[in-house]
Amino acid sequence: MTKEKVMELLHEILDPELHVSIVDLGLIYDVSISPTQTPEGLRDHIHILMTLTTPGCPLAAMFDHMVKDAFKDIPEIDSDRDITIELTFDPPWIIDMMNPETRAHLGL
Repeated sequence: MTKEKVMELLHEILDPELHVSIVDLGLIYDVSISPTQTPEGLRDHIHILMTLTTPGCPLAAMFDHMVKDAFKDIPEIDSDRDITIELTFDPPWIIDMMNPETRAHLGL
């Protein structure tokens, strides 16, 4: 698993309200992959640092499931144990974090 492949999978996840990729919205702050020893052998552990557009986002609980579901067809990744999603609001998300095409598409 590579960071590029993880970002490719995350790019397919659409914000349920805006119908725009969470990557294009600028919600993904960092992705790191580290080898982790398990009883079954060495596995990749994926850590995703992300934010939401607002701390009180009513869809916050959905994002954990949506992100993990994006990896369901990757046989070497068990999304329940190989992926950690960390939510942060530091720095807080602002519109400028969107890519320019997404801002234009949304009329911002």
